[in-house]
Amino acid sequence: MTNLQQDIALANRLADVAGSVIRPLFRNDFDQSRKADKTPVTEADQSAEAAMRAILENERASDGIIGEEYGTRNEASGRQWVLDPIDGTISFMAGRPIFGTLIALMQDGWPVLGVIDQPINGERWVGQIGVGTTFNGNPVKTSTCRALTEAKLATSSPHYFDADQAGAYMKVAAAVGGNERQGTIIYGGDCYNYGLLASGHLDIVCEAGLKIYDYAALVPVVEGAGGTMSDWQGNPLDAGSDGNVLALGDPARLDDVLEAMG
Repeated sequence: MTNLQQDIALANRLADVAGSVIRPLFRNDFDQSRKADKTPVTEADQSAEAAMRAILENERASDGIIGEEYGTRNEASGRQWVLDPIDGTISFMAGRPIFGTLIALMQDGWPVLGVIDQPINGERWVGQIGVGTTFNGNPVKTSTCRALTEAKLATSSPHYFDADQAGAYMKVAAAVGGNERQGTIIYGGDCYNYGLLASGHLDIVCEAGLKIYDYAALVPVVEGAGGTMSDWQGNPLDAGSDGNVLALGDPARLDDVLEAMG
């Protein structure tokens, strides 16, 4: 087994163990609280990350870990596993199965392997830069999009944008809608939207204020399927990106989206 195959197998095991913790708590009783930044956290978030970290600390002691709930370990390592046990905690709390576990491997600050796992629906995207993306083991590809007016656009919530960001987003929404009242625009979904984009069901996802654990896993999934991810200036995403994120199924539309944003 090659090193890459070993990394993929390990990433799948991490997703498996996270799912085994999350599933019994979904639509059930669980502890919940607010973190210092006022965002919600649940027993499922914490226990799932702890289970994944235990495997990494035992089997990949020299690798680094960046986790949403328990911080950074071995920060100087060139290989960093990036963990978001539940991306979409509010959806989990509301009993909506559109959250996901995110697992990424970054090499020297660049995402090279990513997993989006939806443990309730049994849906898993695994992406590798330069290799490809699979959905439940089968290859997937993004769809072509001839013009913004034909695009399906998604964002998790307009409330995550500040005033300037909201203005830029609304310009994209207007372009997608052809300046009509209703374009093909979807709200909610968090990481699930990026899996749908990788499978060809969405064309654009626009987000702001993401952390490294929110977006690192998404890059290999989207780009492995033939799409592209960038910041709002069109730059590739790495560990130093500002968290304002665009994902497009058809890379040819990137300049159109950037132009629409102004």
